[in-house]
Amino acid sequence: MNLKKIVVTGLGALTPIGNSVPDFWNALLAGVSGAKPITRFDPENFKTKFACELKKFDISDFLDNKEAKKMDACAHYATVATMEALQDSGLEVEKCNPERIGVILGTGIGGFYSSYESTLAFLENNLVPRFNPFFIPRVLANLVSGYISLQHGFKGPNYVVTSACASAANAMIDACQMLQLGKADIIISGGSEACIAPSALGGFNAMRALSTRNDDPQTASRPFDRDRDGFVMGEGAGIIILETHEHAIARGAKIYAELAGSGMTEDTYHVTAPHPEGKSAIISMRLAVEDAGLKLTDVNHINTHGTSTPLGDISEARAIAALFGEHVRKVVVNSTKSMTGHLLGAAPAVEAIAVIKAIEQSIIPPTINIFHKDETIPDLNFAEQGAVNQSVDVALSNSFGFGGHNVTLLFKKL
Repeated sequence: MNLKKIVVTGLGALTPIGNSVPDFWNALLAGVSGAKPITRFDPENFKTKFACELKKFDISDFLDNKEAKKMDACAHYATVATMEALQDSGLEVEKCNPERIGVILGTGIGGFYSSYESTLAFLENNLVPRFNPFFIPRVLANLVSGYISLQHGFKGPNYVVTSACASAANAMIDACQMLQLGKADIIISGGSEACIAPSALGGFNAMRALSTRNDDPQTASRPFDRDRDGFVMGEGAGIIILETHEHAIARGAKIYAELAGSGMTEDTYHVTAPHPEGKSAIISMRLAVEDAGLKLTDVNHINTHGTSTPLGDISEARAIAALFGEHVRKVVVNSTKSMTGHLLGAAPAVEAIAVIKAIEQSIIPPTINIFHKDETIPDLNFAEQGAVNQSVDVALSNSFGFGGHNVTLLFKKL
């Protein structure tokens, strides 16, 4: 089939290190950590007492209070990031066919905090069932995309994808393929997550997945470092406007990059642990390159999943080294989670924005907090000395999720 070319024409971000794309990007280049003690609830009794929360964010700056109360924070974040992305795209919605504009987003958990709050209130009220009438709409993950279409009148494809920490990546692939097949002209895609809650913190602590470096939160996320001890929870949203190339050209849109390839595989190894040698991750990256009609030697940047977990980091680094061989010396590899923490289902979208900006600006953000490289990990260029000024023509963005999901996106310069 002669599939349509799909391009990125708008970006929106709400992250622990910046509440807009420019602020997020500048913080990445400066190596700013978003990790601080948790303020949303008292974490005193938890093993981990810090996270990467949003800073100075107030939904009342963007939505009427009556509307905001109907929505979970997960939907709030997606809504605000979408506002920025649409403005950035220069899209005049009123001049478009609403039936040709869709919304396909990813979230790992959806309305998690609303579920926690309502359950807690039920228990504190001696099991008297006095639930908020908006409890179910706030909890349902699909309303994260649904509210965006309601707000803007988009009538095209609309749904939410859930595949743990690969959710937003799978959503962007779905959006891309929908556009390639001519089912829409524009799709708002990406992901959102808002689950910094006691039950989530306690659950991940029970799995021993989180860092417990409470004495120094800002250095706790240490991807590929010898002393890494787990990931740092984050929250926020990343939204990208995906559009057919012909439609973008016809309306004179600014084009950031092309979403040119993708790969998806499954480990079939363990519920939460990756394959030690990253066998399926290797295939995922190779498939993305092949899908784009490129060679491995065309790739010069990889934004890793890089969560700062003992098993995950070594598996991914081994996969990259094994796949790229000698060419890996010419590939700058980084982990933006060293700064943002892990935004779970939204992480792939925020990281895709980092990759797209690297292509646009010809500069690659660093990986911070690598104090002692893990000697058991292949010696890759992790940009640990700071941002790297380099032209980025082809970049991969890896996202892996519990359950063994492996997803790789390939963006390239037009």
